[in-house]
Amino acid sequence: MADSKGMRVNEQIRVREIRLIDDEGVQKGIVPTIEALKMAKERELDLVEVSPNANPPVCKILDYGKYRFEQEKKLRDSKKNQKVLKLKEIRMQPKIGTGDLDTKAKHVQEFLDEGDKVKVTIRFRGRELAHTELGYDVLKEVEKRLREGSYAMEKAPAIEGRFMSMTLGSKVTKPKSKPANDAGTAKKVTTDASDEVSTEDDADDGAADNQ
Repeated sequence: MADSKGMRVNEQIRVREIRLIDDEGVQKGIVPTIEALKMAKERELDLVEVSPNANPPVCKILDYGKYRFEQEKKLRDSKKNQKVLKLKEIRMQPKIGTGDLDTKAKHVQEFLDEGDKVKVTIRFRGRELAHTELGYDVLKEVEKRLREGSYAMEKAPAIEGRFMSMTLGSKVTKPKSKPANDAGTAKKVTTDASDEVSTEDDADDGAADNQ
C-alpha cells in the first residue's frame, strides 16, 4: 500500500530488487530490496520509491519526513506566487444616459487600473435588437473615456444572442498584494446599478443591468 502521495516507503516496496540511490546521491546500481532497506535503517533514514515505473523501480535513501515537508513547502510557495486571474463585467443598456455612461466607464478604468480584465456588455430588449448599431456606439463611447495605453482590446465588440460585448485586458502593472486563498482560480465580478460589487465563480453569470 502506498502513502497518500502515491509513493511507496520502506516495507511498502514489495519488488524483489531496485535501482538504488543512497543518501549522498551516489548511484548504487541494482540491489536487492532487502539489502537497500537494511542500508536505510542503519543510517536511520527511509527507503523511498521515487520512480515506480522504471524497470526496476528507482529508490532513494532519505529522510522521508523532511522530504515531505520540503515538497509541501514548495507547493505552498508556488501557489502563493500564482496570480489570481479575475474577469470583471459591467452591463448596461443601449439607451444609457451620458451620466450613467460616464460612471460605468469610470468603473471600467478602475478595474483596469487594478490589473483586471473587464468585459463590457450591452443587453438588448425586444425591438432594440433591430438597432444593434446602438450597442456598438455605446461600446465606442466607453472606450473613448478610457485612458490611452491602460488597456488592450482582447475581444472586439461582437453579438452573442441578445448581448453585445467586448473584452479589455489591462496593460497596467498591478502592485503586489497579499495572496488569495485560492490562487490561480478565475473569478468574475459584476457591477449592478447601485455600483456594488459581488464576486462569483466564472460559471455564474448573475449581474443586474443599468436601469
